[in-house]
Amino acid sequence: MVRIAPFAGLPRPWRWAARVLTVLLALALVLGVVATVTVRRSFPQVAGEIEVPGLSAPVTVRRDANGIPHIYADTPADLFLAQGYVHAQDRFWEMDFRRKTTAGRLSELFGATTLDVDKVVRTLGWRRTAEQEVARLAPETVAGLESYSAGVNAWLSQHGDAAGRSLEYVVLGLTGVDYTPEPWTPADSVSWLKAMAWDLRSNMDSELSRALSAAKVSPDRVQALFPGYPYDRHLPIVTASTPEAGAPAGTTPGGRGIAGAGVALAGAARAVAAVPSLLGTAGADRAGIGSNSWVVGGAHTATGKPLLANDPHLGPRIPSIWYQAGLHCRTRTAACPYDVTGFTFSGLPGVVIGHNQRIAWGFTNLGPDVTDLYLEHTRDGAYQDGAEWRPVTSRRERIEVAGGAPVELDVRSTGHGPIISGVLADARNAIPGATARPAPSAEAGGDDADGGTEGTAAGTAAAGGAAVTEVALRWTALDPGRTADAIFMLNRAQNFEEFRTAAASFEAPSQNLVYADVDGNIGYQAPGRIPVRASGDGTWPARGWTGEQEWTGFIPFEKLPSVYNPPEGYIVTANNAVTRPGGDVYLTSDWSYGYRSQRITDLVRKAIEEGPVTADTMSRIQLDDANTLAPVLVPYLLRAGVPGEVRDVLGRWDFRQSRDSAGAAVFNATWRHLLGRAFADELTGAAEPGGGDRWYEVVRALLDRPDDPWWDDIRTPAKETRDDMLAAAATAAAAELTEELGDAPEDWRWGDLHTLELTHETFGTSGVGPIEWLFNRGPLRTAGGKDTVNATGWTTSAGYQVDWVPSMRMVVDLADLDRSRWINLTGASGHAFHASYDDQAEPWADGGTLPMRHTEAAVRAAAVDTLTLRP
Repeated sequence: MVRIAPFAGLPRPWRWAARVLTVLLALALVLGVVATVTVRRSFPQVAGEIEVPGLSAPVTVRRDANGIPHIYADTPADLFLAQGYVHAQDRFWEMDFRRKTTAGRLSELFGATTLDVDKVVRTLGWRRTAEQEVARLAPETVAGLESYSAGVNAWLSQHGDAAGRSLEYVVLGLTGVDYTPEPWTPADSVSWLKAMAWDLRSNMDSELSRALSAAKVSPDRVQALFPGYPYDRHLPIVTASTPEAGAPAGTTPGGRGIAGAGVALAGAARAVAAVPSLLGTAGADRAGIGSNSWVVGGAHTATGKPLLANDPHLGPRIPSIWYQAGLHCRTRTAACPYDVTGFTFSGLPGVVIGHNQRIAWGFTNLGPDVTDLYLEHTRDGAYQDGAEWRPVTSRRERIEVAGGAPVELDVRSTGHGPIISGVLADARNAIPGATARPAPSAEAGGDDADGGTEGTAAGTAAAGGAAVTEVALRWTALDPGRTADAIFMLNRAQNFEEFRTAAASFEAPSQNLVYADVDGNIGYQAPGRIPVRASGDGTWPARGWTGEQEWTGFIPFEKLPSVYNPPEGYIVTANNAVTRPGGDVYLTSDWSYGYRSQRITDLVRKAIEEGPVTADTMSRIQLDDANTLAPVLVPYLLRAGVPGEVRDVLGRWDFRQSRDSAGAAVFNATWRHLLGRAFADELTGAAEPGGGDRWYEVVRALLDRPDDPWWDDIRTPAKETRDDMLAAAATAAAAELTEELGDAPEDWRWGDLHTLELTHETFGTSGVGPIEWLFNRGPLRTAGGKDTVNATGWTTSAGYQVDWVPSMRMVVDLADLDRSRWINLTGASGHAFHASYDDQAEPWADGGTLPMRHTEAAVRAAAVDTLTLRP
């Protein structure tokens, strides 16, 4: 989410005047524009006929009562051109904002308030990489991207004024920005894949947290904050395959070599935090962010055919990340092979998650370690590489700023990648007490493991040519890849072999891919461009000057885990470990800890035993809200002398987190205060607790060590123990709930705390109430929690509000595709006040789904609007 403050760059008196003017204008907009035809001018035409240049033959678009389109064409070119047109009809502002973000050009619209975002994105070079990627894609992929672009541009040519495009352009005009969107290009589409890869970038945040925590506490205490995966309690995805390799030899013990790099690492952390999450995860506790997907074979189902479920966990916003659609060749042939229904991304052709007439697929984040932070010694425009000094490469980027002068940015890179630590202002303020010291010379050996050195984040040579320490990023997604090819190939795949061929091109972000087909087969494939390291396991920043932790290649696709028709007859993925350790490939050490995956596995096993499994069974599992840490922690709380009202509520609690649960409110409030008291006292600015399943494992281990130092709050003179801390946390929770929800514990409700605000990605955080009212919706009371199957995430350090969600839910029935079900978080439309803007939000919150129609007969029967696009 990007926080937009259009007037932030003005002098303070003018800024206040501008805000007052904006409020007045916004009120006028609410009272006038909203009440008139202006808002409706951008609503798409969904019936009748439209002439669309570039088509070779008529295309039919049928929409159901929720505005979900199914598109029918005779050729792939016409099909993807029409998809581009329809996406633009409903979501062009979203598309335009995304491409501005991924190109590092937000400041052209929003002024200096987004300058930091643009600086970091330009440094990472998403757009540059996307342009290189387009040139390397398969001809049929490029053709699809070009046709899609032609459709978007056909719509743009017909909607030249702001009000005709969307309400957002009208509001943008109120800020004084005179803006006309540029034509769409294939690189605009491919750039979105870079943003998706960034948001699902695996363990870089954990790597930074370890390093920053090492500046606060001893290495052994840092290790206690990142426990190993509990293989004894939580199964991996592939239960009967070659195990995964353990960490490579030469793993950096306790972060050797980073002790003096605090300022540079803080600068890198600031740069990472500055980049907006286009999948909505910025500001949330990212640990454990992922998805659920599982498949059950026909031997266990009522129909004798497989069932596949998927619910990706992403950040909430309005409009939703996803756009539902069907793409159909009227007659499916080798020349026109598409017949696919599912979830798309506006701005990108094809279907990302869904099914065609033969196979279905779903995604969860695999999370392999595909990023490394390299500490670099730099001086006089060079960086240290062993005993040599090599030139730092540089390029100049010009950032246009609305209402201000252009900004020139020097982007600098080493052989490992762009230097990110010095992109923003000096990082010394990011770590209290941090100071800048020169890095050691090459002649001194360059190893700062014992006492260490720090450098300024700016990367300029110190006086006398002394070296400084900076941080460069190595990330697979900064190399041109083939993920766009994979999407088109998945849409066309007819069997598991073709599915795996498509997966081989799905390089970034690396996903767990689950599979089912109408013949009764189920499968799993781990794809991705995953590095092999000479030494080290990627859990700590590497010493770039030594050459000891270089990437030596990538794991061959044929060695990545895969399974087909496993004997147990089901496959469960929820960001858990893929295989057990002990094999010859190493993926990561930073898995999600398997609480969701094991709960799903247990529920699937129970459903199989009670049998048979139905689509309704799969949907019920998606909504499961049991907290699986609670049975472990609650007994300790009850023995710790907690207040009577807490004891009574927890003693009756069934460990479920429904919207109306008093026990869930008490437990989660206690959990929040417990983490703040036990850990925040020592970890502020480092690995502060967010409350997810890593912290489940940390606290679980500490429960058997009542005198562990982590239980002591160093801010008090007393030396607290486990029971002291548990009792204090429960007492604070009771006081908070009394203040927030009243003095009757039986009336406390989890859903009154755990609410979801559907916030518009740009103007939803403008700071101007009337403008936010135009675009935002909610709040919605929600069930579930951080690591329940119904994963409505929240961050303990921020409060109880939902900050990531099952962004959609889908259950595919391979016996009858028209019996499949789906739901989106908000709705099809991106136009505020349109009937389809938020019509799916309440059903989503209630756990409901809609029919996921696929066949032409079912689509035609449910259609309420039919539009013909003519050449």
